[in-house]
Amino acid sequence: MATRGSLFDLRWIIVVLFGVYGVVLLILGLGFETDEDRLKTGGFNVNLWVGVGMLVFTALMATWALARPLRVPDGAK
Repeated sequence: MATRGSLFDLRWIIVVLFGVYGVVLLILGLGFETDEDRLKTGGFNVNLWVGVGMLVFTALMATWALARPLRVPDGAK
């Protein structure tokens, strides 16, 4: 059960935002990449690889948030 202090843990907000943007970029890179886009980037699928990088970062942040949860001192309200 989440405590009141860990409910607003900034790491989870970052996980959600980077996760959503990473999935969107991954889908754009896999399904909507055109030859014109590849010419602009020198043959590099930017959306795909940035999406993958964002999802890796999301996994690392989620692991960190789960491994070291936010602790609120007993005297705090």
